[in-house]
Amino acid sequence: MCAAKPENRLSMSTRKRLSPEESRIAALEAARALLIEAGPQAVTLKAVAGRIGRTHANLLHHFGSASGLQKELARHLAETICGVIREAVIASRSGIGSPRDVVDLTFDAFDREGAGALASWMLLSGNEDALDPIVDAIHDLVIELNEFGSDAMRGTTLTLVLMALGDAQMGGPLSQALELPRTAARDYAAQMLDAAAEKAKLMQAG
Repeated sequence: MCAAKPENRLSMSTRKRLSPEESRIAALEAARALLIEAGPQAVTLKAVAGRIGRTHANLLHHFGSASGLQKELARHLAETICGVIREAVIASRSGIGSPRDVVDLTFDAFDREGAGALASWMLLSGNEDALDPIVDAIHDLVIELNEFGSDAMRGTTLTLVLMALGDAQMGGPLSQALELPRTAARDYAAQMLDAAAEKAKLMQAG
């Protein structure tokens, strides 16, 4: 039998030298890719392990169970979503971006990035605390944005996230049934942010 080529041995060795945290992040990124490609039902320990060249036992060590993996994925997505929203809000206040940018990024996170589908799947599968990571991340985001003088963002952020979550789940068929454009929910959300921004300006001026 031929010996493994040096570069192959090096590749295998390098892969095995991943730290626990690096291995965890690789698993979450693989889970995120599976979520986007095939839906939340595809996010299993076996599928993720196969994608990153790890064993089922290795992922059990990191996440404890399939529901643990899904909850960590929800946390990972929530932190990513909130980071995007944070940057968009700050850019909008600086005149670099617009409220519509904030809306589109939020809606895309729940729709194209799969956060809405994952949350729904976890609830249906009996993981009742499935939304905790998302709620916690959004709570932290609102507190941070309040440091920039955005007390009015509390209700606005709540409404925006609920609109994005609902649109991801049934925005297509509902807008069609009401004979509205597919972007109707985004349009209304952008109007809401515009109104909130104007209200904040008036309060600061007063």
